[in-house]
Amino acid sequence: MSKPRVIIVGGGAAGFFAAIACAEANPEAEVLMYELTANLLAKVRVSGGGRCNVTHACFEPRDLVKRYPRGGRELLGAFSRWQPRDTIAWFAARGVELKTEDDGRMFPITDDSATIVECLTRSAGSARVQVRTSCGVKEVERMGEGTGFAVTLTNGETVTCDRLLIATGGGKMAGGLALALKLGHTIEPPVPSLFTFHIDDARLKDLAGLSVENAGVSVTSLKLREQGPLLITHWGMSGPAILRLSAWGARALQGVDYKFTLTVNWLGGRPLETVRNELAAARTANPRKQVVNWNPFALPQRFWERLVAAAGVAPTAVWTSVSNQLLAAIAGQIAAGEYVVAGKSMNKEEFVTCGGVRLGEVDFKTMQSRVCPGLFFAGEVLDIDGITGGFNFQAAWTTGWLAGKAMAGGSA
Repeated sequence: MSKPRVIIVGGGAAGFFAAIACAEANPEAEVLMYELTANLLAKVRVSGGGRCNVTHACFEPRDLVKRYPRGGRELLGAFSRWQPRDTIAWFAARGVELKTEDDGRMFPITDDSATIVECLTRSAGSARVQVRTSCGVKEVERMGEGTGFAVTLTNGETVTCDRLLIATGGGKMAGGLALALKLGHTIEPPVPSLFTFHIDDARLKDLAGLSVENAGVSVTSLKLREQGPLLITHWGMSGPAILRLSAWGARALQGVDYKFTLTVNWLGGRPLETVRNELAAARTANPRKQVVNWNPFALPQRFWERLVAAAGVAPTAVWTSVSNQLLAAIAGQIAAGEYVVAGKSMNKEEFVTCGGVRLGEVDFKTMQSRVCPGLFFAGEVLDIDGITGGFNFQAAWTTGWLAGKAMAGGSA
């Protein structure tokens, strides 16, 4: 094979996977990785509360792509070439076993992200990938059609390469977007994709940490709807239901400056009328019991008390004293409660954005630019983002592997 020099910009999940795939596919290739910060694989370290949610146990590409608000169509073919099953096998071959949790998320059996970090850094070292930290890429220029790139580093040094991979992530601070723009690409403006909601509401006060297993959440004005576990936090609401809603509504919610009314059905998809009928049955069956003390639903007791009070039920009221009007008000609090959202926070340290390099300008068979031959992309620098649950990492592994294999070839 030929001896291409390949430069990887960015030392995250996608960059590492691409570097390893390239170096292993072509041992003659010289693969250099530059990371602006001192910390390699920073997102991998903090993902999943420090456990690293490596991927998701979803092995049918057509189902898998449904977890991507942006990029699903383009990823369909990519996932037919590298999908979660391949990721699991890749790590297993390097001594890292993954386990599947009830919700499909997959973690190393050690429950420690350091296991994944060590595996990737060890594999890169074994493949003779040259890694430099605290040294980023400042500028890139084409040296002429088909003759590679001149790369200016942040320390002032200039190096050349035959192929260049941008894998810097997709945030506004990611320098890869500026490099892609200068090399002729269109950038879809990056906006946050996974975030939690700021809600100041008496019904939630001092209930941080309380969770509901299956809540339905919707923003009627924007035609957004999701369902799943919901967590009450010090600042409002989080949990998978909220994070999925934030991903699918990333651009629309930014468009209203993250100020909107959220409707919550605390019983998942149970219709309002069904809830009202169940409350009526509870009233008939338990006429002398106090409403605040007798909760006919699997809702946390403290939260039930808040909802009942918000409906206007007196603290000492018994079920037989509850009028049909009050019954309807309780049902409304449970199945169609409205909460005013006044802003957002990022989900822990898992910074995910939508936006990035326009997907039509990239060949998803190889991850090579259609605009600038010899230039490749992988990971979140592309306008791809998944919902929470390991899907963003899977997109990074897939696009990184495809790019790495393509860059290892004899011709760009």
